[in-house]
Amino acid sequence: MARVVVMDHPLIKHKIGIIRRKNTGTKEFRDIISEIAMLECYEATRNLQLTDVDIETPVARTTSQELKGKKLAVVPILRAGLGMVDGLLTMIPAAKVGHIGLYRDPATLEPVEYYCKLPADCAEREVFVVDPMLATGGSALEAVRMLKEHGCTKLHFLCIIAAPEGVKAFTEAHPDVDLYIGALDDHLNDHGYIVPGLGDAGDRIFGTK
Repeated sequence: MARVVVMDHPLIKHKIGIIRRKNTGTKEFRDIISEIAMLECYEATRNLQLTDVDIETPVARTTSQELKGKKLAVVPILRAGLGMVDGLLTMIPAAKVGHIGLYRDPATLEPVEYYCKLPADCAEREVFVVDPMLATGGSALEAVRMLKEHGCTKLHFLCIIAAPEGVKAFTEAHPDVDLYIGALDDHLNDHGYIVPGLGDAGDRIFGTK
């Protein structure tokens, strides 16, 4: 069974409080989204496998450790997920980056695919799917389904704000995928927005309204 981890670190809570405010400007919002993603990355990478390697320090030879296997990939769900990519790449700069484009049909609230480009060896990598908001869960469910179709088996999903409805839908559909949440909010409103949430993450990251 996958893990559902709701972050309790004071820095994450503090930063989420800032991006919730409606008067937080675009640059500050974008910067803090990236910072929160970087902090979440610590927890999400806690169980990565390591392998021993022989190295030489300026003083002596010793055994060190490095990540095992084909390493990592980061896959943002466009467009808001792009805001989290730099934060993860700060921590794991050698990670490859794929992109999945989905938009939510305003009438049905169902995800519609318009783009998918993944690293050729994505199936051999530990994949971190990122999107700031997990609302209905539709886009997240579809993105993970697409990755599984491409052979990916080591999957993790990172979001900053989640609604209980989205968490329930995600864990039921993908019980094998770990879910990392910055803050778990109260509910979805009639328009499918998270309450209290922070509004439309994509609009606030890119300054479009």
